Amino acid sequence: MSVDKYEVVIGCEIHCQLLTKTKAFCACENRYGGMPDTRVCPVCLGLPGAMPRVSKGYVELGAVAGLALNCSIARFTKFDRKHYFYPDLAKGYQITQYDLPLCTDGHVDLPFKHLPEDCRPGGSRFRPVNFAGDNCNINDTYRRIRVERIHLEEDVGKSLHLEGAHSYIDYNRCGTPLIEIVTKPDISSPEEAALFMQTVQEILRYVGVTKGNLEEGNMRCDANINLTVWENGVKYHTPISEIKNLNSFRAVRDACTYEIQRQLHEFEIDRQEFNPGFKNTMGWDESKGETVIQRTKNSFVDYRFVVEPDIKPFSVSEACIENAARRVGELPEAKRVRFKKEYGLSDFDVETLTSSRDLSLWFESAAGLSKDPKKVANWILAEVLAVLNERNITVSDLSITPAHIAELVDAIHDGQITGKQAKDVFAEMLVTAEHPAAIIKARGMEQVSDTGMIEAFVEAVIAENQKAVEDFKKGKTNVVGWLTGQVMKKSGGKANPSAAAALVQQKLSAL
Repeated sequence: MSVDKYEVVIGCEIHCQLLTKTKAFCACENRYGGMPDTRVCPVCLGLPGAMPRVSKGYVELGAVAGLALNCSIARFTKFDRKHYFYPDLAKGYQITQYDLPLCTDGHVDLPFKHLPEDCRPGGSRFRPVNFAGDNCNINDTYRRIRVERIHLEEDVGKSLHLEGAHSYIDYNRCGTPLIEIVTKPDISSPEEAALFMQTVQEILRYVGVTKGNLEEGNMRCDANINLTVWENGVKYHTPISEIKNLNSFRAVRDACTYEIQRQLHEFEIDRQEFNPGFKNTMGWDESKGETVIQRTKNSFVDYRFVVEPDIKPFSVSEACIENAARRVGELPEAKRVRFKKEYGLSDFDVETLTSSRDLSLWFESAAGLSKDPKKVANWILAEVLAVLNERNITVSDLSITPAHIAELVDAIHDGQITGKQAKDVFAEMLVTAEHPAAIIKARGMEQVSDTGMIEAFVEAVIAENQKAVEDFKKGKTNVVGWLTGQVMKKSGGKANPSAAAALVQQKLSAL
């Protein structure tokens, strides 16, 4: 017997640390790193008699994340205790949300253009997902991944497994505010799972919810994966594996890719089937490139969820939700679509200009002040970003403003300076923060556009270069460009290049 075909079914759970000043339920500083066990208190350590208190900023940032991922925000919610025993969980339980999460029924749309061809509609690995009468691919442009819930919870400490016979615990991370984003099983390939995590990271960074640094553990993904298998016309489902704590897009892709083949091989050997109360918890050994079994989980009963007795259920005000909505604003994919339409930019250009919210707003401010928004985009992409990369800074660190770039582009557009001169002006702007008009005037860069003055330069150059004139008469038309260059040199670079070229051509043709 052999498998006729199979489809991949993946759901993701993304844990994301929030950018609050303090921890979720106490006043300890919320910051990465530092000396172990120096940012702890009785509350985040769960010592007897310590009473947690909910941070208002924590709830509001959770609402921002929910609205950014198109969720509904609960007007009434509560916290629960999730019990399990592990060295880095000081209390023996985690404060989380169970049956009344803050956010529900959201979605994230993934652009198919970022996926391999065989993962797009019509491809061999594309799995249509129907829900509420709609297909998950919208106009064959996006794959819609439904978000079942986003709930608030606290992070645990960090186990440090050093060389030798001992392991250590750093409790600084205990109580760090988290959200857990739980999807429906709508993802149908490892590439989609990686793209989902990348898209969520981009959105949540955009709205200021998280730093999203994977290397610092700000975001971690648990991938729940199993297969729908057809064998001799009969459909089966393999047991679900939950691959824990994947901390890079590549790890998500590679772990899911390996697990697909492992489950397929396991099914062919012993025909294990899906049980709704059973799940394998797997780890990802990146050095070996394989998943490894950690434990089995029989049901949620293992966690013994109870209502958190030290935190009363609470209401989320309309004012809080409205404030969160204002913080969300326009999201990156919507900006990309609009920038392409309004400014006629390429896919690459809009992807780059929307790579951060600050950069997109900086560009749009400059474009709104200029006569040539597309040239503004070109200047930012070619010149401004080169400076940012070289200095390892962001646009907010620059000494110049969007108005500087708009004014510089308009000076080129109006023929005041050449593109070559503009680069010199740009370099001086970065040092002095002077506006282009002041620099152009101080350095005497204004172009000569007066036809009579340019004509005098042209006639002088032609008179001085009779050999070039004879070459032109013999059909060597490339001398026009050379003579134009001589005109620019004679004028000290001030002659309008287009006018100079036209007059050179006109004078030579008349000879």
